[in-house]
Amino acid sequence: MDILPAIDLKDGVAVRLSKGLMDSAKIYSNEPWSLAKKFEELGSRWLHLVDLNGAFAGEPKNLKQIKMIRKNCNLSLELGGGIRDEDTIKRYIDLGIDRVILGSIALRNPDFVKEMSQKYRVVVGIDAKDGFVAVEGWAEKSSIKATQLAKEFADAGVEAIICTDVAKDGMLSGVNVGFTLEVAKASGVDTIASGGVKDINDIIKLQETNRVCGVIVGKAFYEGTIDLKEAFKVTSK
Repeated sequence: MDILPAIDLKDGVAVRLSKGLMDSAKIYSNEPWSLAKKFEELGSRWLHLVDLNGAFAGEPKNLKQIKMIRKNCNLSLELGGGIRDEDTIKRYIDLGIDRVILGSIALRNPDFVKEMSQKYRVVVGIDAKDGFVAVEGWAEKSSIKATQLAKEFADAGVEAIICTDVAKDGMLSGVNVGFTLEVAKASGVDTIASGGVKDINDIIKLQETNRVCGVIVGKAFYEGTIDLKEAFKVTSK
């Protein structure tokens, strides 16, 4: 199981939100690229990047920092936030992003995602409020269940599905293991847990399921409730 440390970009700095609310942003670094280097030094293989401004605008908004991060680390990078068309995907791939995360567009136009997954390394982001898919930077809740959308991509060729329980995101209240397993079962696709990771116990619980291929760690690292070096030891067993 991979641990993917997260850097969320807002107005060029690294922040964490609570429950996806932009006005809850807490700044953790004015030099996001230095965080990427630190994660690499701690033993990470992947970095999870989100362009928060892009998620709301529907177009890239933190390109300068994304380029800096790519330049300053050798980690594999996955990036999401406002990717709505192939031109944007190409732009990010050309910048050295290893795989793109398609979220809102996966609900609006699943056929587009399936088409793109035949050309590029694509991860589907399924974010849920009360079990229903949330889109447009989590500002809107749809009438489609997360498990229903996950089934749509069962044989689509996507590399993985990231499932986030929005109610837990940034709250350090513990990861929603049950929800993650429901999505994994519905799709049969490699599934990455996101939202609410608090400490090493969450990592152990997910590891023990033998059904989860990765977990995104954000605020737990920034607030010091998890030791990433210890966590990497757990997942390497």
